[in-house]
Amino acid sequence: MKARDSTEARRAAVLGSPIAHSLSPVLHRAAYQELGLAHWSYDRFEVDEAALPGFVEGLDASWAGLSLTMPLKRAIIPLLDAVSDTAASVEAVNTVVLTEDGRRTGDNTDIPGMIAALRERGVDQVESAAVLGAGATASSALAALSRICTGPVTAYVRSAARADEMRQWGERLGVRVRIADWAEADLALSAPLVVATTPAGATDDLAKSVPDHPGTLFDVLYNPWPTALAGAWSARGGAVVGGLDLLVHQAVLQVEQMTGRAVAPLAVMRKAGEQALAARWNSPGSYA
Repeated sequence: MKARDSTEARRAAVLGSPIAHSLSPVLHRAAYQELGLAHWSYDRFEVDEAALPGFVEGLDASWAGLSLTMPLKRAIIPLLDAVSDTAASVEAVNTVVLTEDGRRTGDNTDIPGMIAALRERGVDQVESAAVLGAGATASSALAALSRICTGPVTAYVRSAARADEMRQWGERLGVRVRIADWAEADLALSAPLVVATTPAGATDDLAKSVPDHPGTLFDVLYNPWPTALAGAWSARGGAVVGGLDLLVHQAVLQVEQMTGRAVAPLAVMRKAGEQALAARWNSPGSYA
């Protein structure tokens, strides 16, 4: 994709519900400033599944792209002209690029974002891995692991229905998925790579079970940070990849696709995200 004209007013935004907590505007705006895109803007809009079709149909030629968060990653697909293989593999689109001819193309930057965040910590390939949880993020984790894990992935889940879902995703993505009960989740911590995809607080009880020489933990949360598990992991010398790492890396790919610039400013975007989170942590009642 060719670079967009930096003097032309262009718009982008993140959509979702709830959306007030999103850090995407902070990251994208920092990138625009660094890239000299003075006439670009990036906003957030509270949009649910019912309102999504009308919002998309109302976009004019000034729009360059959209970021999608829950609950819109699947709902956007019927409204698109094309979907990348990566997004189709998990039936989830978090990025829409609006081309000059009016086409809407969907992609998923969460998956390559996960891989990039791990590679930044020196994790290029593992022989096995464990996934804590079985929600939407877990399917993206499996897709990422399909590219870097040469052996089985053990998924620790709470219900038979979730177990079936993870088996189906494994078959679809070509990953050997083993199912284990959440009651045995402490056994996951001995894997060379552990991916925690659960909500805040869900893994706190596992902090006391971190082994003496842990491998790598990828905890997709970023507030509160560090989580109890991530803190215990770091204290024992293990490598930790956090949710902000994922957020920044997937946003870098979004900026590159929407603007047509070859390289987005990773360091600048990360610093902006860290500063924004620090401000929230220091504000009573704030959240991320």
